[in-house]
Amino acid sequence: MKPTLQLRQSQQLTLTPQLQQAIRLLQLSTLEVNQEVARLLDENPLLERADEDAMQPYAHGDAASSAVVDNTEVKDEMPQQTDEDWVKEDWNEPSFSAASGPDDEKEARAEVAADTPSLREHLIWQLNMSQHDVRDRKIIGLLIDALDGNGYLAQPLEEIVEMLPEQLDITLDDLETALVQLQHLDQPGIAARTLSECLTLQLKALPEDTPCRDLALRLVSQYLNLLGAHDFTKLKKVLRCDDDALRTVQSLITHLQPRPGAEFEQRAADYVVPDVVVEFRHGNWHVRLNQGAMPRLRVNQMYANILQQGNEKNVQQLAGQLQEARWFIKNLQQRFDTILRVSQTIVDRQRNFLEHGDTAMCPLVLREIAEQLDLHESTISRVTTQKFMLTPRGIYELKYFFCSGIATESGGTCSSTAIRALIKQLVNQEDARHPLTDSRMSEILAQQGILVARRTVAKYRELLNILPVNLRKSL
Repeated sequence: MKPTLQLRQSQQLTLTPQLQQAIRLLQLSTLEVNQEVARLLDENPLLERADEDAMQPYAHGDAASSAVVDNTEVKDEMPQQTDEDWVKEDWNEPSFSAASGPDDEKEARAEVAADTPSLREHLIWQLNMSQHDVRDRKIIGLLIDALDGNGYLAQPLEEIVEMLPEQLDITLDDLETALVQLQHLDQPGIAARTLSECLTLQLKALPEDTPCRDLALRLVSQYLNLLGAHDFTKLKKVLRCDDDALRTVQSLITHLQPRPGAEFEQRAADYVVPDVVVEFRHGNWHVRLNQGAMPRLRVNQMYANILQQGNEKNVQQLAGQLQEARWFIKNLQQRFDTILRVSQTIVDRQRNFLEHGDTAMCPLVLREIAEQLDLHESTISRVTTQKFMLTPRGIYELKYFFCSGIATESGGTCSSTAIRALIKQLVNQEDARHPLTDSRMSEILAQQGILVARRTVAKYRELLNILPVNLRKSL
């Protein structure tokens, strides 16, 4: 088997430049590794991408050289390396501009981004399709640029008008008119200044014969705080309505969008490339590296031949870059091999999760994997941070599979992840009119042999973003 990074607990290591690079590569995410590869390809002529036909699939236990190739036979005796603001100054008319074409490495990300235009692009397109004159479109365009990511206009119009150059001759009345025009573009709720105004704009955009529309308008404009507190008794009193009408109003409001700009957010952080893929074959779970996430590199043979045949001047000029290229390729090999070994060990420990889900997750800590692989805990921490695993149940960061354990009545342990999953199940199955208290959920878990204090249930419920019992109650 290929030797992995020598970061073992039993050894004291000198942090040579090569080892520093190895540690850094372990810390980097897949995207950051590819950025580092692109940088070195630009700077180092001795490094080049390998041919596609030289690559073969790579499963646990295979040589890591399928990911990166060192094809040189150069002798090792060579010198060692030494240690705008939002107001447009030119006052151009806003216009929609398409994103530039993606390059090879950014193609997938660009395609995701292209599917969903940004909020600004959508509104500018709407604006250009409108019948407003040029000046009005310019003023509305300024307000579009002042919107936040949720689609709200958080800055008062009085502040905006004070920031504008006097030569633009824009008054507060102009901005108020432009705001009304912006709020009537084809995205109800946009450019609101409060949640109440946002919901009001969306309700007014509904047909007038929508059941309980007027009652909902009264609620969001005057009594939104009571709805947030689930004070249904007081709401029925101030609105002078019965349970059925209030249920209709509540349903109408909950189907509105409190963050109308959210659907236009381009969530680059949510787009990840899995480093490893988990598959079930021949009765066992196996891990393989994701070939699409692996840079395919080798030493440029032409420059390597120059080193073999060239004069002393040429050798000294290229020797350092050749050493850098070979170090980088070797460290990439070790990085992928270490990720693969750690991933396979995690999968062996968490096969119950793969077969049954979160409720079957076993307690696991970094130390256990480190001891099994004879690596340092810090190495396991680096390997499992920002590295992702594609499983039949979805994509998970490797750190997801580590969790503490809580004692059970039988003398065993249950993972905190499993307990959170059980709490989520209980909440999903509860009667909305009589939701479960934290104490009651603690009692139910105890009946299943899992001893969890009420305050622990409350902590896990908050981690799951589940509201307290009084705010989960419905009519």
